[in-house]
Parts: sequence; structure tokens; C-alpha cells
Amino acid sequence: MTFIDFKKMLLDAEITLPKFSKLIKVSEKNIQSYKKKGEVPNTIAVIVACFVALHDKGMDYRDIVNELGLVAKVKKGAGFAKKQKKTEEPKNV
Repeated sequence: MTFIDFKKMLLDAEITLPKFSKLIKVSEKNIQSYKKKGEVPNTIAVIVACFVALHDKGMDYRDIVNELGLVAKVKKGAGFAKKQKKTEEPKNV
């Protein structure tokens, strides 16, 4: 599925890209990166197609997805640790 078709299907499902990414617990930045590639992965295409089908049947797919209790994945390993702000020590004048 092309990224353009994906965006059209989001409109058909009446959901924005930021809300879609939040609902499926995938970073918006990750999904936006498919724009450069021109197409979305099969799993994302299937998800949005199902959302459209459920929406057309009058079913609230948001409730179904929320019941899954999805958790966003956190990057682990070297270089992915959150940087702590360094506190500056007061200078003696």
C-alpha cells in the first residue's frame, strides 16, 4: 500500500495520523518515515484496512484496540539511554 493510499484510508476511518500512531503504540515519527519510502509495511496496511472496515460497519475500533492493552516498545541498548540534564554548579565570583 502506498503512503498516499494509507493516508486516504486514515481519512475513511476518521482518524488522524497522530491519533492512529498513539492508538497502535507506534511512534508517529516511525510511521512518517514510510512517507520517504513511498509505502507502508503490510502490517500497517492491514491494520488501517481493518479500521476502515470496522468503521464502515459502525463498530468502534478504538475500544477494541484499547482492550488489547498494547504497550509502546522502548529502545534498549547502548546509546538509547535517556540523557540526564547536567546541573551547573554555581560559579564563585
